[in-house]
Amino acid sequence: MSAKRVASRYAKALIDTAIEQNTVEQVYEDMQSFKAIMKNRDFELMIKSPIVNPDKKSKVFDAIFKGKVQEITHKFMKIVLNKGREAYLPHIADAYVEQYKDYKNISTVTLTSAAQLSEKSLDAIKAKLAASGQFSENIELHTFVDADLIGGFRLEFGDKLYDASVARQLEQLRKEFANNDYVVKL
Repeated sequence: MSAKRVASRYAKALIDTAIEQNTVEQVYEDMQSFKAIMKNRDFELMIKSPIVNPDKKSKVFDAIFKGKVQEITHKFMKIVLNKGREAYLPHIADAYVEQYKDYKNISTVTLTSAAQLSEKSLDAIKAKLAASGQFSENIELHTFVDADLIGGFRLEFGDKLYDASVARQLEQLRKEFANNDYVVKL
């Protein structure tokens, strides 16, 4: 079974339990904290290592998480450890965040522009996105600056890309001129 499928199933079980116990927000914060901890290379290697004894991994998890995360999160991590699926935990955390956003109707949009945009411009873009009907009323906007765009912007959401950058338009013109059939080539 693929990692994405396993992670999705475990995350679904976790979010369903969190909904029942009314701890969805807290478990979301726990998953965000776990993702931050996963940036520690030693911790990541320890989780993925088949050589490290499961009891040792359990003790490390207790030392790091016990009392610092929700009881449901800690128990869930212990279950995953006991099943020998701890290597999937980073994927499970990502899947939980996705399912949380679906549950809360949050649309994630990445906006890359050639220059830093003002708050007024960002608010106007959010309003246009919300009015388009393709997004929920809750829009999580991640902004980046890429001077290589020359001008304009690029929007990414889901598996879609809307590229209104000057760099893309110049590239299209270059291709058009290169394929111009009306010009006699010498």
